[in-house]
Amino acid sequence: MPDTYSAQALLDDKDVFAKLTPPAKLGVFGDPVAHSKSPYFHNAALKASGLDLQYVRLHADAEIFSQAVKALPEAGFIGANVTIPHKQAALEAVDEADDYAKQSGAVNTILVQDGSLYGFNTDGPGLVRAIREEFFVDLRDARVLLLGAGGGAGRAIAVQCALEGCERLVLANRTFEKAAAMATELGQYFRSDRLIGPADRCVAVPQTPEGLRTEIGQVDLVINASSVGMKRTDPSPLPAALLTANLLVFDTVYSGGKSRLVEDAEAAGARACNGLPMLLHQGALSFEIWFNRKAPLDVMRKALLESVA
Repeated sequence: MPDTYSAQALLDDKDVFAKLTPPAKLGVFGDPVAHSKSPYFHNAALKASGLDLQYVRLHADAEIFSQAVKALPEAGFIGANVTIPHKQAALEAVDEADDYAKQSGAVNTILVQDGSLYGFNTDGPGLVRAIREEFFVDLRDARVLLLGAGGGAGRAIAVQCALEGCERLVLANRTFEKAAAMATELGQYFRSDRLIGPADRCVAVPQTPEGLRTEIGQVDLVINASSVGMKRTDPSPLPAALLTANLLVFDTVYSGGKSRLVEDAEAAGARACNGLPMLLHQGALSFEIWFNRKAPLDVMRKALLESVA
């Protein structure tokens, strides 16, 4: 079982992680973070690549997160990942961020270079790779219904869909105003002659049975980016009655095995997948950012699958 440390240690003793065997020079910040599967496949990748260092979990609450991130260079870290709930705060904590991270409003990968912190977001690109691998479909060719489009991973995925120029994007959120604002912001990416106008290709609906029913027949890929489903007691973010066999369903939730959404989709005859492939591919992209080399994807996949077996 990979170790979990308090991020406070970065502030109390800058050498504490360098003294570990092998030294810890990578990690994932989160709150909570003990459930994270990232150390399993990152440490496997480091070993396979002949890199004598380790990747650890770093528990950080909101009060110390930014300070802990800024302590990474002195602690000898190469970089870090960031998960819930700190991705937005990470954008503010880094010295520079790439355009996609800025558009997404969040950072999930930090590179330490020459004492500075550089921010990236691999959520969207990781999703593109996962969708292609699992469903043999390119995101740009899909008509997408995105559940949980209010912010966080949902915003990153919505931006990626827009940049890919997907056929259609339906944004659904429990707070309709957030989805509507995002549809207005991203509408510029959907102006073309393929359909009547931008409003037809990028729309927002309330995340209610009634709102979803109006659009479900005009999409072929459903992506759940909300946190609903992380607990086995959670309801499905999409009523089972709306699921049909012609849909592809991708749930970014990966904890606790199959989510209710994935189970309901499979029962309806649809092809469905949880968030493990996205976790794998966004992790592989992080590895490539840190080391400027291709990630050992097969090694990482094997370690990830073993961790959840």
